[in-house]
Amino acid sequence: MDHITFLVAVVIVTALAFDFTNGFHDTANAMATSIATGALKPRTAVLLSGVLNIGGALLSTEVAKTISGGIVDDTLVTPGMIFAGLVGAILWNLLTWLLGLPSSSSHALFGGLVGAVWVGAGEHGVHFDKVVEKVLIPAVASPIVAGVAALLATYLAYKITARARQDSVTKGFRLGQIASASLVSLAHGTNDAQKTMGVITLTLISAGALGHDAGPPVWVIASAGLAIGLGTYLGGWRIIRTMGKGLTDIQSPQGFAAEAAATTVILTSAHLGFALSTTQVCSGGILGAGLGRRLAEVRWGTAGRMVIAWLVTLPAAALVGGVSASVVKHGGTFGTVVIALCAAAVAAFIVLASRRNPVRADNVNDAHEVTVRAAVPTTVGTVA
Repeated sequence: MDHITFLVAVVIVTALAFDFTNGFHDTANAMATSIATGALKPRTAVLLSGVLNIGGALLSTEVAKTISGGIVDDTLVTPGMIFAGLVGAILWNLLTWLLGLPSSSSHALFGGLVGAVWVGAGEHGVHFDKVVEKVLIPAVASPIVAGVAALLATYLAYKITARARQDSVTKGFRLGQIASASLVSLAHGTNDAQKTMGVITLTLISAGALGHDAGPPVWVIASAGLAIGLGTYLGGWRIIRTMGKGLTDIQSPQGFAAEAAATTVILTSAHLGFALSTTQVCSGGILGAGLGRRLAEVRWGTAGRMVIAWLVTLPAAALVGGVSASVVKHGGTFGTVVIALCAAAVAAFIVLASRRNPVRADNVNDAHEVTVRAAVPTTVGTVA
């Protein structure tokens, strides 16, 4: 415990704060479609998701190892750099939450860390080949794979059930959604909670409390799982509204297809140690499900804003992380306190701004901006 200095303790607390924002920012990944179709009540959905996120956090540590010893050189990283990177990630998460944009918490974290380490240790402190291999390539490929899989699954679901009674089909797929949404939550825990585990492990390595290439201790795994679970339970209702109602007019067969496709991609990547964005995977699945149903209209304006947010996330978080790292590097403890106070002030402003137009469990499904072209009713396969 001699290695746990005040700065290290601050970094650990900040990392868990990021994990908490990751939870409420990404609740929509698992539960937006189930809430939108009525398969689960909003509060029940976020409670179930929170519990399963904790369970998923205990299943694997492959992604955590990618963070702690993959994208940056742990021999050059200091706790101050990690703190600066986390500040960039947290502020980006809060800003996109305020705007209701399902951007990537993962890429916010990677961007913050890369920017902070680049400024603090120089470009040789960042393993750019690993960033490309483990972050950028999965970022491009994963939503496309999930989207194509969801499109095909949606098409087949409507094709197979075309002659069945619509109420029976809806009821059956809503039950299926409960299972598929639960698997997405479990998969989210195996992927996203591990990123915080990796950050805390990297901090402990940089402080000399753990050896190089060490995995996360049990207390790190448990605390990261609890933080993301609690954040998930609070529910990021703004982003849930965007993903559930803003991208397409989603029905239960589509919701099931999107969730099943996303789960497969996330669990596969977690096994391989790819720290991909669950937000991008789930968004790709929802878009694919929208394209897979006849007469459903995808709201491309919303999709376009999401893609812009995805593209901006890494450099924006890197910029904030780099500026913060510069202040911490040259200001020492005083610089760290200044950055902490500035970050707290910005976070408080964002939270206060969100109260002007609150989105809660009781009104999350009220806004329905998507229009659907008039369809010829009768069969399930052609209902709008």
